[in-house]
Amino acid sequence: MGLDNPLHIAFLVVILLLLFGAKRLPEMGRSLGSGMREFKDSITGMGQPTHGLDQGTVPTPVAAQPEVGAASPTATPASVD
Repeated sequence: MGLDNPLHIAFLVVILLLLFGAKRLPEMGRSLGSGMREFKDSITGMGQPTHGLDQGTVPTPVAAQPEVGAASPTATPASVD
């Protein structure tokens, strides 16, 4: 008595459709799949970003530079004569 019989699987699918509706089942499947994927990545350590720290380098932050020719927010408009 398991899910090896196709009639049991079809019966289970009909029950799920009646309980949750046709719109919710794909959404639930996607969320279950992404949750399983995140769990697997956390167990294996594959999803860990290293950002170059394993080579002994430390990333340096880059300061935001204003674009050439861009008006600064404190600049006053030029007077037109």
